[in-house]
Order: sequence, then C-alpha cells, then structure tokens
Amino acid sequence: MSPAVRIGVLVPAGNPTVEPELYRMAPSSATLHFARIDAPGGIPGAADGMEQRLLGYVDALSAAVPSLAAVQPKAIVLAHTALSYAVGFANEPALVTRLTTLAGCPGITASRAILAALAHLGVHRIALAVPYTVAIETLATTYWKAAGLDVVAHTRLEGVANIYDETEARAYALGRQADRPDAQALLISGTGLPTAGIVQRLEDDLGKPVVTGQTAALWHALRVAGVEARVKGYGRLLV
Repeated sequence: MSPAVRIGVLVPAGNPTVEPELYRMAPSSATLHFARIDAPGGIPGAADGMEQRLLGYVDALSAAVPSLAAVQPKAIVLAHTALSYAVGFANEPALVTRLTTLAGCPGITASRAILAALAHLGVHRIALAVPYTVAIETLATTYWKAAGLDVVAHTRLEGVANIYDETEARAYALGRQADRPDAQALLISGTGLPTAGIVQRLEDDLGKPVVTGQTAALWHALRVAGVEARVKGYGRLLV
C-alpha cells in the first residue's frame, strides 16, 4: 500500500475550527499537517482589529511556512478566506506565488479553491453568507465579483462577537437566510465558522450545492496533491 499523501494547512493562530473539520472530512489516503500564522491586532476572531490582523497574516507567512514545508507536503493550503479578500483578487496571484516559493510545493488559498470548486460544479450565480464585519463583507463581495461571479445576494451573520465562538446551528440558520431561488449555489465563507456538520443538511434542504471554505480547501488540495478520493456526507463537491 502506498503511503498517505501529505497536505499542509496554514491557519490563523486563534482558529479552533479548521483542524477538527478537515480531520473529520479527510480521506484516509491523505494526512493533514498544520502550522499557525500569527498577527497583532487584538483578540483572535474578534471584530475589533480584524482588518489589521488580515494583512499581518501575510507578513507572518515567512515564519510559519518553513516548519510546515519540512514534512514535504504535496500541497499547502492557506485556510483563511478573508485574507484573500483583504489582499484583493487582482493581487492574490502574487500571494500564491510567494506561498509556493516558501513551501517548495504548490500553494493554494482557500478563496481560489472556492473559485475552482464553483467552476467544477458549473456555478456562476451565488448567494454569499459571511460571519464578518460590514467592511469585510464588502471586501468579500468585491472579491467574488472581480472573480467573475454573479453575487445575487450577500448576507452577514448578525451579533458575532467572536467568530471562533460561533456554532453549527448559527451557521445553518445563516445559510437558510442567505439562500435565494436564483442562486445556483450557496457559498458560506469564513473558515472559522463551523460548517462540516451542516453542509449536507443544507444541501438537502435547499436542493443546490453548498460550498464552504473548508470543503473547497480540502477538495482542491486533494486534487492538486493527486489524491483521488470521494468523501460522502459533506456535500456534493467532495463526492
């Protein structure tokens, strides 16, 4: 039997969500290896200082990536969608190039993984659900429009004190609220928001694909790493 393929994942220092969710969804043919990127700017996950932290994470890549590259992964994914929104769609290729150079293997961002996933599903019109501040919600909408998608609606989760304290129940309610009949798919952005347990339920209830930062990041990383695997129970993207 061939050894499992290694995939590296970069997560914001305070994010407690990505690791358990990706472990939960990953096939046995791949192993996941994590490193954390840190940035100043207040309490991790809190709305205050969030925009400052986003670009700080970019500066932190050079310190975080080498230890992850040491396990010789086939791909490294930056599991932080809002960072891409702050960098901007037009500037993101430079970020991907930098990540690839630091890692010595293909670098992926969660946002570009989402874009690839939507293309794979044949989706152009999305309903966007986010747990961000108004300012970052605006950046997210701008990003996806620049990527060529038709954002038919965007909905922000109200009352978020800290994204890392949110629940699947709140994520599910957000998804139901955000969906529109003319959207081909629902996109739930924000890798700090727990969604692994509600993606399939939302798809069944809405009758359309539901893509999250976590499902797209895993799906695209597996493809880039050459892993052919189907994972049931987390939406049609991974099947």
